[in-house]
Amino acid sequence: MFNRRNVLQLVPALAAPGLAAHAWAQGALAPLPAVGSTLKLPALKLLDGSAWGPAQVRGKTLVVYWWASWCPFCAVQSPHIEALWQAHKASGLAVLALSIDRVPGAAQATMKTKGYTFPAALLPEDARLLSKPRGLPVVVVLKVNGRDGRDGKVVFAEAGEMFPEDVQGLKKFL
Repeated sequence: MFNRRNVLQLVPALAAPGLAAHAWAQGALAPLPAVGSTLKLPALKLLDGSAWGPAQVRGKTLVVYWWASWCPFCAVQSPHIEALWQAHKASGLAVLALSIDRVPGAAQATMKTKGYTFPAALLPEDARLLSKPRGLPVVVVLKVNGRDGRDGKVVFAEAGEMFPEDVQGLKKFL
């Protein structure tokens, strides 16, 4: 069945099928994590130079957001991720944005220029630590309850641009 989200998700695939097929063949893209599965979170260095550790989000709802400075869909969705985080961080919502930019300066410049304040890091080069799922942008919501915060239970996963009301709707996982 086609709805507006399904149609929007087809556009990038149709625009660059060779690129998507190449990335898939290279094994660079992982499937979306299944709802109910766990996603292991590594310690990361954020773009602002501070450290991020999974224990910081223990007991919280974590929105993991894969994005890139060059992605037009991310440019539309990122302000909504920022608004969601600003509105609900005091209520137990955390955000970890993972840039797939190869140059740290590009992601840092976008964060600064756009005024984004959500925690952001570059995707670790070691794909075993935290693979990027297929699609961009990607949003995965975790309930993090483990003792050390490393294993979060996936409660939502979506690839492709989300509509503003859908991003705001993520607050239901609080």
